[in-house]
Amino acid sequence: MSQTNSNTLSVRAVLSEKASAYVAFTKFRLASLVVFSASVSYFFAADAINWGKFTALVIGGFLVTGASNGFNQIIEKDLDKLMSRTKNRPLPTGKMTINEGLWLSLIMGAVGISLLWFVLNPLSGLLGALALILYAGIYTPLKRKTSFAVFVGAFPGAIPPMLGYIAETGQFGLIPGILFAIQFVWQFPHFWAIAWKADDDYRRAGFHLLPSPGGKDKSSAMQAFVYAMFLIPISLLPFYFGVTGVVSAIIAIILGAYYAYYAFKLYKTVDDKAATKLMFASFVYLPVVQVALWLDKI
Repeated sequence: MSQTNSNTLSVRAVLSEKASAYVAFTKFRLASLVVFSASVSYFFAADAINWGKFTALVIGGFLVTGASNGFNQIIEKDLDKLMSRTKNRPLPTGKMTINEGLWLSLIMGAVGISLLWFVLNPLSGLLGALALILYAGIYTPLKRKTSFAVFVGAFPGAIPPMLGYIAETGQFGLIPGILFAIQFVWQFPHFWAIAWKADDDYRRAGFHLLPSPGGKDKSSAMQAFVYAMFLIPISLLPFYFGVTGVVSAIIAIILGAYYAYYAFKLYKTVDDKAATKLMFASFVYLPVVQVALWLDKI
């Protein structure tokens, strides 16, 4: 192999490794799920799709989410080294420098908020900025101090469906509030199932994210069950206010019962296997219900 070809392959390998590090730094899969939630809510609000605005929502939402994830990893860079689930992230492994991550996060945040503000509307830009500040500036440092951090983190976590709706309408209202409420309540059993499985890892880094001081006990499981049950009437509000029809209401009831069942199983068994099943139930619930609401509306 010639020296030129060898150098070319070496450059490609470096670029490929750097691209992989950037994807991991933004938590691409998580960001994609956030954008999906915002996208479905945009479709829910729009009578006719403006693809230019939709593209701005997708790119802007992804950049703001990526920036939030990036700032989170910068703040927790030393803690990530202590946990099995995070020790291979780009900053702990040295695949990215702190300055590199900081500049990338600043650029993503600035460009993302600008797209939401100027291409969509100022309220969308404000929601994007609020989500970033709450997640990186308040939720992230609060995680080592109190389990109340989960409640705080649920606010930026529930902004995407509200943002998607307001990206089209440009104003607050009952419907974006309901979409926010559904995702807000959904997050508690979802996140506590994850925190249950990762509790040992979290404790090594000083995080105490389960709601009970006892950690993986019946009190934590009961709170997950209560929130899952409360989600059922919340998810029926679009039907109650005449925004959607009976089909999505039935789907919401069935999936709400499915979600609550696995939360109850966690309460009965108090084991990691049940927490895993609750976590996967949460992955099924949210996208299916959101899509059902949108399709039932049209």
